[in-house]
Amino acid sequence: MAEGAAESGKLTLEGLRQRLVEFAAARRWEPYHTPKNLAAALSVEAGELLEIFQWLTPEQAGAVMSDPERAHRVRDEVADVLAYLVQFCTVVGVDPLEALAAKIDRNEQRFPAPDAASDVNPDVG
Repeated sequence: MAEGAAESGKLTLEGLRQRLVEFAAARRWEPYHTPKNLAAALSVEAGELLEIFQWLTPEQAGAVMSDPERAHRVRDEVADVLAYLVQFCTVVGVDPLEALAAKIDRNEQRFPAPDAASDVNPDVG
């Protein structure tokens, strides 16, 4: 079974996290994987993802995955962003799924959904 896979054959965050840990350890990169360095790398990779969309119209951006070359670049940059985020979380001891669930809970309190009778945006439509 492939590394990063669960018994069901599906990828898991924990399996991929472990692969990243092993990948860095095999190359002796741990001394460089500080919170600051990983946060910086995450920012750079997010910028590279943004660069793909920089001068596109909304319509072009919406169709970016229909262009095989751009789609490949998007997938690679998403992978890089996720890899650095997972590595950052590992180093600082944050469970990203728990952090996201807690943030969604807070946002549901901060931004309650409008009731069915309310218009979400009265200026549109």
